[in-house]
Amino acid sequence: MRVAVLGAGSWGTTFAKLLVDAGNDVTLWARRPELAEAIEHGHENRDYLAGIMLPDTLRATHEAAAALEGAEMVALAVPAQTLRVNLAEWAPLLPAGAILLSLMKGVELGTTRLMSQVIAEETGARPDHIAVVSGPNLAREIAEEQPTATVVACTDERRAIELQAAMSTAYFRPYTVDDVVGCELGGAVKNVIALACGMAQGMGFGDNTTASIMTRGLAETARLGVALGADPLTFSGLAGLGDLVASCSSRLARNRTFGERLGRGESLEQAQAAAHGQVSEGVPSSRSVLELAQQHGVDVPITQAVEAVCHRGLPPGAMVAALMSRSVKRESV
Repeated sequence: MRVAVLGAGSWGTTFAKLLVDAGNDVTLWARRPELAEAIEHGHENRDYLAGIMLPDTLRATHEAAAALEGAEMVALAVPAQTLRVNLAEWAPLLPAGAILLSLMKGVELGTTRLMSQVIAEETGARPDHIAVVSGPNLAREIAEEQPTATVVACTDERRAIELQAAMSTAYFRPYTVDDVVGCELGGAVKNVIALACGMAQGMGFGDNTTASIMTRGLAETARLGVALGADPLTFSGLAGLGDLVASCSSRLARNRTFGERLGRGESLEQAQAAAHGQVSEGVPSSRSVLELAQQHGVDVPITQAVEAVCHRGLPPGAMVAALMSRSVKRESV
């Protein structure tokens, strides 16, 4: 399959690599010409995946038109909050009938749209031509070819199976589902919950605290998902629990490490500077997920607390106190 991967961060580069390993003809688009040159000729993305050698047959360019020419699948791996702007430029270049695959995990600020909805609005693509990849996708581990499972979601089962075959390797095992909304929501909200876990760890709390935040975070994700029409079983699978565990536990997870810095007393600006250009999607998503939940009358206390820390100046210690002082109730989703 001829594939264009738009976005040469750690996940976009890793996904391009695994697609080549799966036997596809892949071109990776990088925003900066010098990064495209380094990948094309040096076979390494030193900015985001230093030490990982990329396949010789992986091509790279900073010209979107060149990357998209003849593409049967277009994988989108840009920051969630820039997707709409990017697509406004790329839409006229998209080959007719190409499958549009979202690798992003977020909810758009201002509109509360999921990424698949932004893609549909900006490109006019039908739902059966839009798919989503989600799951425990820590880029470096996959780039190192450590065994990983994921989910590819599409409303068209035949197309999901086609994509499954196109990205299957000895180290990357995709499963298919038709619950696009559930997979996207799980990926977006887990970024917020990972921030909360990181803050707790930064404050010195242990595994009980982390497990409690993860479990209750999964409960509020499922509540919101059901309100949006998702299958509740999705949240017990790879795109729900699997992604949540990886993002809340691993030091490779950007949102967790970002939250840890906040928990240690760093400001939002200091934590962002320490990220060296890596985007913590949970920070903007805390606001958009909260707004989405409020629109549907869904209680999301952890998301609300994280949003208050990231956007309203609430100290992380006060966040924990606020969550622990909520009135006790029966455990239920």
